[in-house]
Amino acid sequence: MAAWGERLAGVRGVLLDISGVLYDGGEGGGAPIAGSVEALARLKRSQLKVRFCTNESQKSRGDLVGTLRRLGFDISEGEVTAPAPATCLILKERGLRPHLLIHDGVRSEFDQIDTSNPNCVVIGDAGEGFSYQNMNKAFQVLMELENPVLFSLGKGMQASHCCGFSRCGARAPDAQAQRPWLTGPAALRHVGSSRTGARTRVPCIGRRTLNHCTTREALTVS
Repeated sequence: MAAWGERLAGVRGVLLDISGVLYDGGEGGGAPIAGSVEALARLKRSQLKVRFCTNESQKSRGDLVGTLRRLGFDISEGEVTAPAPATCLILKERGLRPHLLIHDGVRSEFDQIDTSNPNCVVIGDAGEGFSYQNMNKAFQVLMELENPVLFSLGKGMQASHCCGFSRCGARAPDAQAQRPWLTGPAALRHVGSSRTGARTRVPCIGRRTLNHCTTREALTVS
């Protein structure tokens, strides 16, 4: 088997998925996957840049990082790219004011966002918040807009939890759908890409992480 240094030849960064790669969530905060704490520590001791990508839409980055740190992982909030913060960046850039149909656990990510007189809708895995009243309100906001814009924090039509499954997907007629859950490319930029045309090898560990990137983006950063 090739030595550690040989395997990392030409690699400058690593992009890790979180759920199912570092830990399995569940009751009591979940548990680390065997060997993952030690593997991350070894990566952090190397010269590689390490970043994390998640499609978590029920926890803020602070809560997620807090859970991981309690499990023994060396990780900071600034190293994590997630759908909610990515959405906030887009909202600020475009001057949009969202109606939020999201989980209370991720609502703090939107504290600095103006939600008065909404001109778009942001929807995520709201869990018990997916009531008829709440979904109807979001629908009404979209229907009253001349150019309705709908942001989804996730792609899946359902998500598993320790207590079962919940429906997550949503569609609105004639709404311009935005997908900030495509956080892979954003996370790759945090690894440190060159603007001179050189490419950086960035292994992406985790099936969902690869789903967030095109094959070209998963292998190189231009």
